[in-house]
Amino acid sequence: MSRFLARVWRLVTKYAPVARAGRGQHADAPAGISLKLLRKLHQSIAKITLDFETRWHFNTCVAAIMELVNDLQAADTQLAAGEVSPPVIHELLRSLVLLLAPFAPYLAAELWGELGEESTVLRAPWPTSDPGLAKDDELEIPVQVNGKLVTVVTVAADADAKAIEAAALADEKVKSRTTGKTVAKVIVVAAKLVNLVVR
Repeated sequence: MSRFLARVWRLVTKYAPVARAGRGQHADAPAGISLKLLRKLHQSIAKITLDFETRWHFNTCVAAIMELVNDLQAADTQLAAGEVSPPVIHELLRSLVLLLAPFAPYLAAELWGELGEESTVLRAPWPTSDPGLAKDDELEIPVQVNGKLVTVVTVAADADAKAIEAAALADEKVKSRTTGKTVAKVIVVAAKLVNLVVR
């Protein structure tokens, strides 16, 4: 855990000057890496808020923060190259510190100051998730043939069962396992799974 907190410290302090420059500025409509990172942030806020306030699953809250930090670190090249605007970096880091505050209050307080915030971190309002930003454009659906995982297909988030079935049947790995055989049944669990029964 101490190594993880050290990673958070290095990440926030590295980009704190950019985040401070983005305070009070309005970000343009996010796209590319900015949209990807903001989507992950708002998904994390939604998950942590649910697990923290209603279920008291603190371990999953910390795991979600770790996933968010991993995604931010994976985008380090784009962040350093200025592909993410200062207002977006400000939102990402400010929200990260707020999410961390209940679990590591002293570190969060120090990082809050690094971001140029003058209030106390524990008195700041909890971040809220934007459902529009949190929603995925695409979903990855596992495809099984006779109960064994064969491939994963990518479909639009609003795809219906017919579209998901069509994407599964069009996949090359699925075709190789169904050629010359009869597809007796196709079971589509919406946004979760496709299982083909082949004889």
